[in-house]
Amino acid sequence: MSNQPGVQILGPEQRREAWQRLGSEQFDVVVIGGGVVGAGAALDAATRGLRVALVEARDFASGTSSRSSKMFHGGLRYLEQLEFGLVREALRERELSLTTLAPHLVKPLEFLFPLTHRGWERPYMAAGIFLYDRMGGAKSVPAQKHLTRSGALRMAPGLKRSSLIGGIRYFDTVVDDARHTMTVARTAAHYGAVVRTSTQVVGFLREADRVSGVQVRDSEDGSVTEVKAHVVINATGVWTDEIQALSRQRGRFRVRASKGVHIVVPRDRIVADSAIILRTEKSVLFVIPWGNHWIIGTTDTDWNLDLAHPAATKADIDYILDHVNEVLVTPLTPEDIDGVYAGLRPLLAGESDETSKLSREHAVARVSPGLVAIAGGKYTTYRVMAEDAVDLAAEDIPSRIASSITEKVPLVGADGYFALVNQTMHLAEQYRVHPYRIKHLLDRYGALVEEVLAYADGKPELLQPLTDAPQYLQVEVVYAAAAEGALHLEDVLARRTRIAIEYPHRGVHCAEQVARLVAPILDWDAATVDREIDTYRARVDAEVRSQSRPDDQSADALRAAAPEARAEILEPVPVWG
Repeated sequence: MSNQPGVQILGPEQRREAWQRLGSEQFDVVVIGGGVVGAGAALDAATRGLRVALVEARDFASGTSSRSSKMFHGGLRYLEQLEFGLVREALRERELSLTTLAPHLVKPLEFLFPLTHRGWERPYMAAGIFLYDRMGGAKSVPAQKHLTRSGALRMAPGLKRSSLIGGIRYFDTVVDDARHTMTVARTAAHYGAVVRTSTQVVGFLREADRVSGVQVRDSEDGSVTEVKAHVVINATGVWTDEIQALSRQRGRFRVRASKGVHIVVPRDRIVADSAIILRTEKSVLFVIPWGNHWIIGTTDTDWNLDLAHPAATKADIDYILDHVNEVLVTPLTPEDIDGVYAGLRPLLAGESDETSKLSREHAVARVSPGLVAIAGGKYTTYRVMAEDAVDLAAEDIPSRIASSITEKVPLVGADGYFALVNQTMHLAEQYRVHPYRIKHLLDRYGALVEEVLAYADGKPELLQPLTDAPQYLQVEVVYAAAAEGALHLEDVLARRTRIAIEYPHRGVHCAEQVARLVAPILDWDAATVDREIDTYRARVDAEVRSQSRPDDQSADALRAAAPEARAEILEPVPVWG
């Protein structure tokens, strides 16, 4: 059924078993937060031989980790801020993921950097990109190439001739962030971690002066249990301060949320063969190929409102359109936009008022005996952050623990991926689907592709595409609920697939079909199916309407009014006493 026998299934049965285990076992480490850093910390600890629990209040990657610019990159702009250590570390991690840890998910991506100034800019940028190319050590992407204006326009005919005087081609990588984060969590489960979403930390357990575990509440039905552990790792990103307050301990650092907005437009709206990076007055703007679309972003503004559902405003969208249209032959209009998403970067609070200047370096601290917090950093360096967090947590674990080995641990789906790529035609014939579909599945599931397709045994209709989201097969939706921990329509449409940003209907048109596909797996009755569809439609309606509002406050008020899929989630968690 799979080239990776025994890979942990995250389905309803595992979820029930995980709840029982959380309340009855003694763990070495409990990790709070199912974003990429929390999932990475659970994987790091589990592969050191520790007893690990990972709990997430909502869904894997439901916060920052599903709303990035979709790049595994060193951060070229951080060289200008002289953050050489961060860039070197990130480039090393990029190479590891590209070649060993997640080659099925992390892909090389060609970029064009248009030059706009004669004289100084070409040697200045060439030196920076040369350093960028060299800092990561061994690399699997080509070196930079210098282009004349004509050469640059051959790569990107959609750019105005007047918008550049030449260009530099270089390479970075692209990743489906939400799928990658879920795969890290699933790999942690594969190596023994007890992993459970919709499990919200609502309190801390104490023994004398130390933290000895957490109290958790099921975000679906309100059940409560206690989870005992030698040490707790707070890896909650922009919620770091909120969890810190719950622990009643003074934090060693504070986290500020910076909002980043991206728009998604059809691929035919911009004529180009590569990604494009554009300078703005504050930062940079990326134009990233994403299947049949372009992702364009990002903005960088302070955010002090709802952490769970940051809202994009008309001002955010206009900012992106205005800047990208400065260089496009055919300007984009709001009608061209198929999707919009807003995410929050957890930045370590500094003295500067400009969030784009705050550090992306991470910090880890032992807040009190039994409690470690980690924050900051960037998506690409998640593995290093996780290692640092577990290293510090080791002080509170009574037994001696092994060193981190995650640089040698491929994520589930990685082993066997390259061989299966060479067998694409054979797999297409075996399962009677188009080779294009097999390539699509390999780039989402890697060597687990046969496990996914096995869910269609005796049900050939599941190998048909979704009616209103034909990029995805019906079996992918079934697999999301049966094996990838999806509990709600939102989980499937926004994170296991990316239908919510890839189609103008934002998933509304296929909500009913998807609900009926997952209903038997998740044991939904007719009333639950209707409620899920209504909740998802209300979410999309609120998001779309918020995107016409002029400011954060009015957009947030609209978005926050939409109902939660997780009926028993507490926001914020009350701090008693």
